[in-house]
Amino acid sequence: MAININKALDKKYEGKSLKELTEIPVEGLEGLSADHGALLAKLGIKTVRDLAEWKYVAWAQAIVALAKTEE
Repeated sequence: MAININKALDKKYEGKSLKELTEIPVEGLEGLSADHGALLAKLGIKTVRDLAEWKYVAWAQAIVALAKTEE
């Protein structure tokens, strides 16, 4: 199955490798503006990698994944 990652990106970042995409600013993600980027930067989140590795994102993902197994 192929994934078209370009739909998740601002046009100027389309065609970049996944490794390159880890270092783009968060506002390079479709739907996030420079204002969003500025707010996230106040939390130390400047790149896609920073966002993905932010401990609160990891915690939230774990809770959601585990909730699916809860009876």
